[in-house]
Amino acid sequence: MSDEEKKAIVLQYYEEFDNGNFDKIQDMLAPNFVAHIPGKSEPLNRETFKEFGLMFRSAFPDLRHSFEDIIVDEDKVVTRGSFAGTHQGKLQGFPATNKRVTVSFIHVDRIENGKIAAHWGEADLMGMLRQLGAVPVPMPLVWQGLKIGAIVFTILCIIGFLIYRY
Repeated sequence: MSDEEKKAIVLQYYEEFDNGNFDKIQDMLAPNFVAHIPGKSEPLNRETFKEFGLMFRSAFPDLRHSFEDIIVDEDKVVTRGSFAGTHQGKLQGFPATNKRVTVSFIHVDRIENGKIAAHWGEADLMGMLRQLGAVPVPMPLVWQGLKIGAIVFTILCIIGFLIYRY
């Protein structure tokens, strides 16, 4: 199988994911398929991966992938890019916010006999949670800490001056 054919399989997979065609996706996965997803303690099989995908698509029904790099090396296809979507449904207990997010990712898919046999996904989930407002952006905390530090420093200087003077 050529590198272009492997690349086409993976790009078709993401297109079907973006369109919510999970039955078509199941046809594209090898019988022994496993997926390694951040935050999951065990690899996902075909069925649990489908459940994960359905949950993610229900949270972001307008989800779309875009790619910056696509690299084929032997039986692996590496994609680097981002996905964007509007948070319109529950995401692992977190209610819909109707906020639009853009999340960078790097994925590695292994091709075996014309099907995807393994998937490794890494995405900026912390950035996604910040965009959704689930995790505070730390800069206000840093500025607050600096203000408190400046106040404490000023008080210590005044105390030092008073002790030295008297």
